[in-house]
Amino acid sequence: MFLSEEGLLTEYAAPAKAAPRAPVLDLPLPKDFVLGAATAAYQIEGGAFQDGKGPSIWDEFSHLEPSRTSNENGDVACDHYNRVAEDVELMKSYGLQAYRFSICWSRLIPLGGRNDPINEKGIAFYNNLIDRLLAQNIQPVATLYHWDLPLELQKRYGGMLNTPQFQADFVNYARLCFSRFGDRVKQWITFNEPYIISTYGFHSGILAPGHSTSMGNDSRTEPFRAGHSIILSHAAAVKAYASEFQLHQTGSISIVLNGDYYEPYDILSEADRAAAQRRMEFYIGWFGDPVYLGTDYPACMRKRLGSRLPEFTAADLSLLSETAPINSFYGMNHYTSQYARARTGDPEEDDMTGNVEELPYDIDGVEIGPLSGVSWLRVTDVQFRKLLNWIWVRYQRPIYITENGCPCPGENDMTVKEAVNDDFRIRYFGLYLDAISRAIYEDGVKVQGYYAWSLMDNFEWSAGYGIRFGITHVDFKTLIRTPKRSAFYLRDTMKQRKSKAAHAPSMNVPA
Repeated sequence: MFLSEEGLLTEYAAPAKAAPRAPVLDLPLPKDFVLGAATAAYQIEGGAFQDGKGPSIWDEFSHLEPSRTSNENGDVACDHYNRVAEDVELMKSYGLQAYRFSICWSRLIPLGGRNDPINEKGIAFYNNLIDRLLAQNIQPVATLYHWDLPLELQKRYGGMLNTPQFQADFVNYARLCFSRFGDRVKQWITFNEPYIISTYGFHSGILAPGHSTSMGNDSRTEPFRAGHSIILSHAAAVKAYASEFQLHQTGSISIVLNGDYYEPYDILSEADRAAAQRRMEFYIGWFGDPVYLGTDYPACMRKRLGSRLPEFTAADLSLLSETAPINSFYGMNHYTSQYARARTGDPEEDDMTGNVEELPYDIDGVEIGPLSGVSWLRVTDVQFRKLLNWIWVRYQRPIYITENGCPCPGENDMTVKEAVNDDFRIRYFGLYLDAISRAIYEDGVKVQGYYAWSLMDNFEWSAGYGIRFGITHVDFKTLIRTPKRSAFYLRDTMKQRKSKAAHAPSMNVPA
């Protein structure tokens, strides 16, 4: 998860009208629907200097002066590195069936490169985690890259801006993970949120490595160069997994894409309707079309971006076409939705949106949903259902919700006793699970799992520790974990929803 540029820089004026508040209905979910929770290595592990771990770009970025991470860093974070046993016990008490975590590349290969030494103590840490999860019947879901590139690779050749070098090093790292953990990990994710990596790491610069035009970089082209590297490195890793490991390890592999749903600001405006579709293609189709369809970038991106967008070679397109069918699920991170209004003037030189303005309210001043504890996230479960349909129609892959959640209003200023009574979050979860039920049973969308963000309060990137998304409260001074009511709501509602489906034989789940 991330704090968006809008969240850092903009507070929108209150709309004239509030959207109606729908009730939570605890609608049915299939008996094989998977409940999980998600985290990321830099956000929870800590252990920044333990057992031979090398520095990542986030270790450097979070220590810059002046601070770009709210004067905080992930050196200790939640100290998960030293508290794995306790945290797995928490997961068990929450009834989790899956745990999505990320592997820290520089913990396994401190310098990151294909010819650099392996750190066996790092391997041992993840082996211990995986084995503890399996002992509690919790399936490990491993993400290879959740934003923490080994710092040496950024310095050595520019990281993602050097596609051949980055691709070779990433595939080497992926092979190491497949070979050491793939006998037990059955769901692999290559990259988390390439849109965020590219846009906020290489355009606005609010995330590591912090590139932007104002910092002397080229925000016109660097985001698309980084995105190009991610797509081709993903495809090469998928090919390596399929050809060398998948037959005997019997796992699945894909990527995680985040995305908002965009409603037209003025439903009667043809320009706004086109802008909403174009914004989703710039956001999701940018990566989804090459990865899942094996094709070039969306035509609207080619038309509007011209030479800013890299070209795929014939060999690249062959690789994408070959690997597209191997991506057997769609990993979907989703938090909120917005209105899209077509801009009437020429786009800015480094425009990333397709010349679209994003707003939290429509032409009548009606907000798209209630505001959470952060300015960029509103409760938009109706649009979530629409997005599930948009993705299903476009890519035809079973969907796992690999991140979804919210902070409660004012949560970071609450006492522990107040924070654990997180009714706003419970309602958010309930509405989004209802939307999944409707998408499955009424729309025919195949949704197979829901991984809440996040297992625990953690280091929220540029926002530091100032935003709490966890279903577990963490006291960042004592590191004491305290379950929130939402953790047990998820456990109990999942049982109830599955029971309802089991007792309603007329309900059909998409094949």
